[in-house]
Amino acid sequence: MSVFDHPLFQSLLETPFISRIRRNHGLEHAALHILSERYPHLKMAGHSDTGGFWLLGNLPLEEIQSAVQEAQDRLAAGEYRLAVHQNCGTNLATAGTFAGLAGGLAMFGAGNRLRDKLERLPLAVSLATLALILSRPIGLLLQERVTTSGELEGLVVRGISVTNRGKIRAYRVVTQG
Repeated sequence: MSVFDHPLFQSLLETPFISRIRRNHGLEHAALHILSERYPHLKMAGHSDTGGFWLLGNLPLEEIQSAVQEAQDRLAAGEYRLAVHQNCGTNLATAGTFAGLAGGLAMFGAGNRLRDKLERLPLAVSLATLALILSRPIGLLLQERVTTSGELEGLVVRGISVTNRGKIRAYRVVTQG
């Protein structure tokens, strides 16, 4: 049994607070996938919380509404893969953690002199690079099993509003359920 399948871990993921964030995060990712399909060169970002999520990018409100509705429909139809996104912060945090630990491991016992540390630099770079390579599938697994959910379980969109943040439009997607 993996740690992800342990009953205590599963009950933690099912608490209302965490469950709402995971489902909002999954819906956010699905909407970003759809927007990326429609506008492959547009830069967008998102951020989820218990009340919904934010989408950042310069598009008309109607496009955001359409993408969020399609995301909701496709997740409800079982397209759970849309909940996992390559550019998620979970992947970045996993990569940074692994690379930092690998670099620290390489420097363990290096001595106090600068020269001793510089001699370990190639090892640190090699281990950090290996850690970055290994972190990619682990970050995706963490998204799939921990930080997102493609099962909406009654989560519905209650409204979408738009504000400007400098030159960028920010869309607040409010959810319930």
